[in-house]
Amino acid sequence: MAALATGAKAPEFELKTLDGKRFSLSEQLAKGPVVLAFFKVSCPTCQYAMPFLERLYKAYKDKGVTLVGVSQNDAKETAAFCKDFGVTFPMLLDDIRTYPVSNAYGLTNVPTVFWIVEDGEIELSSVGWVKADFELINRKMAEAGKIAAAAVFKSGEDVRDFRAG
Repeated sequence: MAALATGAKAPEFELKTLDGKRFSLSEQLAKGPVVLAFFKVSCPTCQYAMPFLERLYKAYKDKGVTLVGVSQNDAKETAAFCKDFGVTFPMLLDDIRTYPVSNAYGLTNVPTVFWIVEDGEIELSSVGWVKADFELINRKMAEAGKIAAAAVFKSGEDVRDFRAG
């Protein structure tokens, strides 16, 4: 089964954050769009993508969009990953025995990123690293925050168009 496609309804869920707080998708959607970034710490493409997502988080923090990671690892491994890759955005912990949220979203590969709007519709479903999808999320976050899109790629930086997940 492939990841849920654009136009699908995002399954409701509740997970604990790395720091033990409760996260409810429906509660966050009531505040604005949500970006869900599913990952596994051992995934090289996740290691590549997460620092770029961190740049989005820093650019649009408190601008009406929630960006969270959904880890397929335990708390200790997830915390180490965040430290190693400089990730500060909130991390949710999917149950590593049964992966209920990952399965509900039809994950077969990571990273998988979803842009979910307030009514729960998935407006973007992106598997692996797709630069064009990342740029679209950047524009959508800027629109939601009613600000100009941030420059998230640095001059001279080698940013690939695609990396399989």
